[in-house]
Amino acid sequence: MAHLLQDWTAEQAGRNPDSTAVVCGASRMTYRELDALSNQLARLLKDAGCMRGDRVALLMPKSPMAIVALLGIYKADAIYVPLDPASPANRLKKILDSCENRWILAAGSVTSVLHEILQDEPRRQRLSIGWLDGPSPADGRLNVAFTREALTGYSAAPLVYQNQPHDPAHILFTSGSTGTPKGVVITHDGVMQIVRWARRYFGLGPSDRLSGHPPLHFDMSFLDIFCAAASGAELHLLPPELNTLPNMIADFIRTSALTQWFSVPSLLSYMSRFDVIKRDDFPSLRRVLWAGDVLPTPTLIYWMKRLPHASFTNLYGPTETTVVSSYHTVPRCPDDPRAQIPIGSACGGEEFLVLDESMRPVPPGGTGTLYIGGVGVARGYWRDPARTAAAFVSHPHAPSERIYRTGDLARIGDDGQVYFLGRGDFQIKSRGYRIELGEIEAAMGAVAGVEECAVVALNRGGFEGAAICCAYAAAAETDLTPTAVRRELSRFIPAYMLPSHWLSFDRLPMNANGKVDRPRIKDIFEERVNTDATPAARLA
Repeated sequence: MAHLLQDWTAEQAGRNPDSTAVVCGASRMTYRELDALSNQLARLLKDAGCMRGDRVALLMPKSPMAIVALLGIYKADAIYVPLDPASPANRLKKILDSCENRWILAAGSVTSVLHEILQDEPRRQRLSIGWLDGPSPADGRLNVAFTREALTGYSAAPLVYQNQPHDPAHILFTSGSTGTPKGVVITHDGVMQIVRWARRYFGLGPSDRLSGHPPLHFDMSFLDIFCAAASGAELHLLPPELNTLPNMIADFIRTSALTQWFSVPSLLSYMSRFDVIKRDDFPSLRRVLWAGDVLPTPTLIYWMKRLPHASFTNLYGPTETTVVSSYHTVPRCPDDPRAQIPIGSACGGEEFLVLDESMRPVPPGGTGTLYIGGVGVARGYWRDPARTAAAFVSHPHAPSERIYRTGDLARIGDDGQVYFLGRGDFQIKSRGYRIELGEIEAAMGAVAGVEECAVVALNRGGFEGAAICCAYAAAAETDLTPTAVRRELSRFIPAYMLPSHWLSFDRLPMNANGKVDRPRIKDIFEERVNTDATPAARLA
């Protein structure tokens, strides 16, 4: 029986070695190949001095080799730290410095960002690069310690692991309100519990072909990867270049003959917006799952009417509770496009509590803060006891147990289902990503010429979700256009965090207490965006 995440791949390699494990474009890999290569990589890392609990970063696009790298890190008893290749180098530096990584496994078009990361001499001396994409780049500045060819010198036989199920498997960095990303520490058994639940609930097996839509630094990717491995199924990675091509995504689902599709709601909305799905399309597709944001009910109706043969399940769960904490399979196509879809019931081993400010249960119909307890609750934030203590609190009825304060507002309906009502703090969801507006404001502080700023969000629904808006005041006699600010800001935060609406002020509005009047700024944006009163309100 599997005890660690990598055990599932080894089991499938013994049971069905020649079955396809992972596919990405023209590249595919069997379970035998996946297991053997990851064993070789683990031995190489250990031989290079990688110790139990060391953090090993991965900076490469989705590919079968990226899955090899992930498994190899686990098999070396190390902790996997995924990095977004599209993120600015300044953000990646903060993650690497926080984790004190010694290794980066890299591939693809990442040499320019690696150069920026390694500009600082102490970091360049500390970090070694394992290049897993053919010959080493002809650049001595990258400090490449080994290439993929070196794996052939190591045994592919199984390893004996020191790690235990409760040990950290990976650290996932989410947006932080102080400008520093927060590292959520997820354990092996936390992921395994939710995968076992998903296998039972969805009836997954070797005949399944699962999508791999999310980027590898997104927690949703773990459900795809390990549901496939635990079931002996095929994992079909969606190439990133297809994300903006709805017709190509539809073709991907058809030609891959997927049985399960799992993505953020914004992609489902994007595909419906361009009407790329035909009646009775995707005949192999049995399940459509979504998580990460609210799916507009009109979009759900569009999909359900065209795919009456598929089931549709809303999944919910913050990173801090390990991918998924609740589920709701929609029983029938809604009649009313205004109908609210619940986030449902807690998954097996999980617990939902809707509590008031005094940590007392809110009666059905009332609004409270959603707390989550049970097997999926993460260890906390990496080397940040203050944030951990603030977010992971004692269970009101079992003080020895911890529950996570989500910051989401929720209510329990008359049907016993839990309904999401929005954020209760300064955190938003946009395009499936959870974003701290404070991190954007902190990054704006690095933009030369900006004296003050305020970032707010407008609930737009549909594909965009929450629209991020930035109001700023430039230094006197400074001609700082929204285009120039946005260009500079892109050096410090990922593209999905960049505001889509901008307003320049001589001085930001203030309230009676002398603080920035955020409600007023939000009202101004609402008026400008809804009336399109000025071209500067929207940055194309």
